[in-house]
Amino acid sequence: MQLALFDLDNTLIPMDSDHQWGEFMVRIGAVNADRHRAQNDQFYRDYQAGRLDNEAYLAFQLAPLARYSRAQLDEWHAQFMREVILPVVTPQAEALVAQHRDRGDLCLMVTATNAFVTAPIARRFGLEHLIATDLATVGDDPAAPYTGAYKGVPSYREGKVIRTLAWLEQRGQQLKDFERSWFYSDSANDIPLLEKVSDPVAVNADARLQALARERGWRCLDLFGKAS
Repeated sequence: MQLALFDLDNTLIPMDSDHQWGEFMVRIGAVNADRHRAQNDQFYRDYQAGRLDNEAYLAFQLAPLARYSRAQLDEWHAQFMREVILPVVTPQAEALVAQHRDRGDLCLMVTATNAFVTAPIARRFGLEHLIATDLATVGDDPAAPYTGAYKGVPSYREGKVIRTLAWLEQRGQQLKDFERSWFYSDSANDIPLLEKVSDPVAVNADARLQALARERGWRCLDLFGKAS
């Protein structure tokens, strides 16, 4: 068996779903428009520059989820999928996932974005398995309201390695058990996990990752253009 790991934002879709969810919340009037947009944009710039304070960002991004019922949030997310996500899904991205899935590879989405935002997107790509930043709920019921906090290890930077290895261990597996393992990502923030797999692939890569990929001879791929 072989293993295929996929980042989401700016990898399988040409946008950052976390940032876009913040923009969507502004557009529907669920948050204070000026304040939320300014903070959302600043956090995104920090992420792109590799200096994100992830604790501060999660506190900001998850707080609005605690103000609304799960039913309301799910209704909004369905709208978000229709209006924001589905229009930008490309045949190239779908084909890449399908190529691995159809030949029987174990496929997993590994994203720093929280599970509320990303679970429906993973399902849209036919990915049964998802590692994302998990959200705390009121009580033990997973369908209970969100508290505005996260739980466990956030799947960001080195956290992606920790979470992926733990997920495999729960299945009684290790990375070395796979003949080949791929990780597709756009971001230098994902270098820790890219360095763990046998086949790192820089997809729609940012400048820092593109430079490293060329230096190390990693495959580069543009799902919104052509392979190289």
